[in-house]
Amino acid sequence: MGGVVDSTGDAAAEPLLEVRGLSKIFGTLKACDSIDLEIRRGEIHALLGENGAGKSTLVKMLFGALEPTAGTIRWKGQEVAIRSPGEARRLGIGMVFQHFSLFDALTAAENIILSLDDPAPVSAVAARARELSRAYGLPLDPQAHVGDLSVGERQRIEIIRCLLQDPELIILDEPTSVLTPQEADKLFDTLETLRSEGRSILYISHRLEEVKRLCDRATVLRGGRVVGHSDPRRETAASLARMMVGGDVPVVVRDKPAATREALLEVRGLNRKAGHPFAVSLSEIELTVHAGEILGVAGVAGNGQGELFEAISGEALQESADTVRICGHAAGRHDITGRRLMGAAFVPEERLGHAAAPFMTLTQNLLLSRYRTDARAFLGRLGIIRNAVVASAAKRVSTAMDVRKGSEDPEATALSGGNLQKFVIGRELDRQPRVLVVNQPTWGVDAGAAARIRQALVDLAKGGSAVLVISQDLDELFEICDAIAVMHGGRLSTPVPIAEATYEKIGLLMGGARPEATSGLPLEETV
Repeated sequence: MGGVVDSTGDAAAEPLLEVRGLSKIFGTLKACDSIDLEIRRGEIHALLGENGAGKSTLVKMLFGALEPTAGTIRWKGQEVAIRSPGEARRLGIGMVFQHFSLFDALTAAENIILSLDDPAPVSAVAARARELSRAYGLPLDPQAHVGDLSVGERQRIEIIRCLLQDPELIILDEPTSVLTPQEADKLFDTLETLRSEGRSILYISHRLEEVKRLCDRATVLRGGRVVGHSDPRRETAASLARMMVGGDVPVVVRDKPAATREALLEVRGLNRKAGHPFAVSLSEIELTVHAGEILGVAGVAGNGQGELFEAISGEALQESADTVRICGHAAGRHDITGRRLMGAAFVPEERLGHAAAPFMTLTQNLLLSRYRTDARAFLGRLGIIRNAVVASAAKRVSTAMDVRKGSEDPEATALSGGNLQKFVIGRELDRQPRVLVVNQPTWGVDAGAAARIRQALVDLAKGGSAVLVISQDLDELFEICDAIAVMHGGRLSTPVPIAEATYEKIGLLMGGARPEATSGLPLEETV
């Protein structure tokens, strides 16, 4: 990959990108308000802020997906108007969006070809993608169909697709939100390599420890305005969070409810064959979640967590009705709606497209998921929808979860990722379910929103519900769970009570160690 000026050369004195007074107004909303930003050659520059702070709007203007209302963009010292992503790519700006834009029915190589300004034969693109995947530590099979890939593998396609365009500035929006710690470490090595080549990276992340580890400088947005610049390495995660939210981030408070042994969610002898060559078979899964309990499921991506969620939620039915029991009722032969009617609620990993229909409003999305469970409230005589009641429920959810939006009832796709996540989880919590199963509850959300979501899960359990949390964020699981089990190779370990759990013990189980190997042995003897 060529065409980049070495960061030690004379050109390094001139900023690669300068933004002055950049603003974007949607109706009465100032999403970005007179933003100044400077990105130097060969640096990793963090862009920080809460969900809805204006980060996504800013980078969309830099990538030509939105036109600024006011302000200027200078590229290598020359004022430019970036009217489309194609123009941005021709300048040397590449972007990896938080929400993927991939076609499930096509292979990784075919998806990459669709984004290239100069299409090439599939074989040539596949070979180049394979070469880049090896060079930058991003394992990928170019011939694999996207529909068969995990979220982490789809992320790699987006990154390799960007690298194939030989950019001088790479914008990364929440690049580690779907990666395991090991995958994130490999990505950091990749970014260090890109920086050493003289490329610049604008890095958006809510994971402040990785910002401190990786980034040279940070710009913080709040309410669409720049509120500060800093050297992340001289800050703490807490001080960066305070700059983002304008105050201290709430601490999750856990008050243990009265002990109860009422089993609200039970899975017994769950076996499920892999549905396609890239899926994972489930073998003899056993779990119980009691009233007032939060059980966490940890694991490296692609070890069966998605298949487990589908089996429990009713997206995949079981041969025996007793394989899954919800609130004492055999649920294995019931679909999602049937299980919801038993008192369960479900939040899948992929919020846009799976948890919410992108081009339907928030009110419509709420109705889609609850028209059966809330039929008496939402439907009048002859099944006529009570629009005012549904709209009131959507407003109640938005208020309770602090969902920030540009209009009263926007389409789901108009919300930032974190705000949509808050709405989706709030939509389910608003029903006060007896059982909640949630997959990756705080994927890609800021520290304040993550604290709000985690506190809501804790409060639900405190009220006597059973909560099953599937998450790749070990910090999250240790913060809110009563016990943690680990998925590996389609099998689920015996839950480890949180008082006995350590990062080392859970990490070893994630790597495939036998449970007995994690007890009382030095770390090196258990690997």
